[in-house]
Amino acid sequence: MASAAEQLAANMNFGAFQKATELHKRIWFTLIALIVYRLGTYIPIPGIDTVAFANAFKGQSQGILGMFDMFSGGAVQRMAIFSLNVMPYISASIIVQLLGTVYPPWEKLRKEGGEAGRKQLNQYTRYLTVALAIFQATGIAVGLSNANPPVVVQPGLFFILSTVATLTGGTMFLMWLGEQITARGVGNGVSLIIFAGIVARLPQAIVQMLSLAQSGNLSGFLVFAIAVMAVVVVGFIVFIERSQRRLLIQYPKRQMGNRMFGGETSFLPLKLNTAGVIPPIFASSLLLLPATAMNFLAKGNLPSWAQWVPGVVGQLQHGQPVFMLLYAGMIIFFSFFYTSIVFNPDDTAENLRKYGGFLPGIRPGKRTAEYLDYVLTRLTVIGAAYITVVCLLPELLIAHMPNTYFGGTSILIVVTVTMDTVAQIQSHLLAHQYEGLIKKSKLRGGRGK
Repeated sequence: MASAAEQLAANMNFGAFQKATELHKRIWFTLIALIVYRLGTYIPIPGIDTVAFANAFKGQSQGILGMFDMFSGGAVQRMAIFSLNVMPYISASIIVQLLGTVYPPWEKLRKEGGEAGRKQLNQYTRYLTVALAIFQATGIAVGLSNANPPVVVQPGLFFILSTVATLTGGTMFLMWLGEQITARGVGNGVSLIIFAGIVARLPQAIVQMLSLAQSGNLSGFLVFAIAVMAVVVVGFIVFIERSQRRLLIQYPKRQMGNRMFGGETSFLPLKLNTAGVIPPIFASSLLLLPATAMNFLAKGNLPSWAQWVPGVVGQLQHGQPVFMLLYAGMIIFFSFFYTSIVFNPDDTAENLRKYGGFLPGIRPGKRTAEYLDYVLTRLTVIGAAYITVVCLLPELLIAHMPNTYFGGTSILIVVTVTMDTVAQIQSHLLAHQYEGLIKKSKLRGGRGK
């Protein structure tokens, strides 16, 4: 039998949405914030020759710059004030999360600090975001100043300082904007900013594909196959992301006086893809960074001992067999690595034992931790295979459309963020319906008196 919450969610309709005025305000705030973000991706940093930079960017569009440009919605291609996007914040969040499991003071804050500990870790994340943004912005500013052919109108120290301040300020503004969307909008603020950047590139990718078909470089059958495959991949992602392995948990009965308490059963849900989109992001960054660096070297006058660099660069391009093998291997590695970081079977088993819960047929404590680790390992094998397939299928398309970068990572982000946002909207509608039921019950109670 469905729970009350599930029955309410099933009865949601357009009429319930119309009555949820608070939700309307949150949606409008989110849309306005995303429009502000998109406008910022068209404002170039001071001192850039936009035409010269656009020509220079074309040669690096398939490297790590292309991946950053995809996440930023074309801001890197225009060298806009939001070129760094929220990537420094995401990197800082991941670093703080990893250190929170291995660095004792931060681990204590995470486990025992409560709300105050969480706020302190969030503050550390902001400080680290500033440091990473300054570091990355400095590298970009120096690289632009020394570019050949030149892309800066007046290179020098003033340009470097102004560029660092502009790019760092843009990242901090987006971090603040994401927090405002989370607090005053529909939630998932940082994820929605990345989502908006990726979706903004989708019309360009579709137009480019149709142009290739119109010019005869792409067959009509292949365009149809791509459309069908996109629908199948999206459906596959939704199915896997919603799939769970539910472990039955029982709580023993306790007698207090003449009454019996406890004896309930619940479930411990384990997702098939515990690592989320982190593995492909890590794999893409680590793989494209050396490829981009070697691509710069390949354009210069190479000594005799470095004549192998162009061949390696060619094999590390999208759609090449070596690239896909390394990409798949890194995705699998990071799937297991990140899952082991975000889910600790020992801590989960200890929490179950502390509150009296146990898995039927499994002893509490060490045996429970071993069983959780066994189940999680099997699930991670399926999750890693799923991410690898989703990320490699677009690589085959990129081999036919080399100027397009709309890979598996972007598809995963778009679908998962869409699912999370819909869930957030449903939760707001659910809360609104609960408030309506509570008000009605109070009115009926008052009339009964």
